[in-house]
Amino acid sequence: MAELVFFSGTMDSGKSTLALQMDHNHRARGRGGLIFSKLDRAGEDMLSSRLGLATRAHEVHDDLDFWDTVVEHATSGQRVDYLICDEAQFYSPEQIEQLARLVDEMGIDVFAFGITADFRTQLFPGSRRLIELADRVQVLQVEALCWCGKRATHNARVVDGVMVVEGEQVVVGDTQAGTETLVEYEVLCRRHFMRRMNSAAARVASPSPDVLPFDLEICPVPPA
Repeated sequence: MAELVFFSGTMDSGKSTLALQMDHNHRARGRGGLIFSKLDRAGEDMLSSRLGLATRAHEVHDDLDFWDTVVEHATSGQRVDYLICDEAQFYSPEQIEQLARLVDEMGIDVFAFGITADFRTQLFPGSRRLIELADRVQVLQVEALCWCGKRATHNARVVDGVMVVEGEQVVVGDTQAGTETLVEYEVLCRRHFMRRMNSAAARVASPSPDVLPFDLEICPVPPA
């Protein structure tokens, strides 16, 4: 039976690598599929992983209709047994509903990969709809690590080395947002996310490799 499966994880948890591996496995068994992605770091019409693997993909623009796209490929003679949908957090709720319809009415497996929450710890609209509609939500077992070595659970946005918690929900990372502004992303454990302490801030705060286990501004040392 066809399924809608949402593979969720933070950055650096291997989502895109798994997407490429699953496409390879299904094609090796004679199945045909389509690959989709949105705002990939390698550019438009690409699906790439941080390990350097990449393949061509259909770019998911705001006006893309998954149902119409699959019907177009199927009626032209292309076999479509499954869809690989990377960066699914950026899809609209309506596009997620189209994917669910393809599973239910055409028997096509849909494997979606994405981040659940943004840099403000708020659910992406696409991820929220996937959680609501997916047959299975599978949290990836590859653990991304915070700079402190603990399991990373949160995605932080860093602008010019400083962690921020306000701004537009979607800003592509590792790019120049303005003429002089560098936007990056970093995974943190909950403790350091709540303390707004990314790796750069930790280096500044502590002259030694061992960062204090508390924030002096929040928990000041009592006077003698």
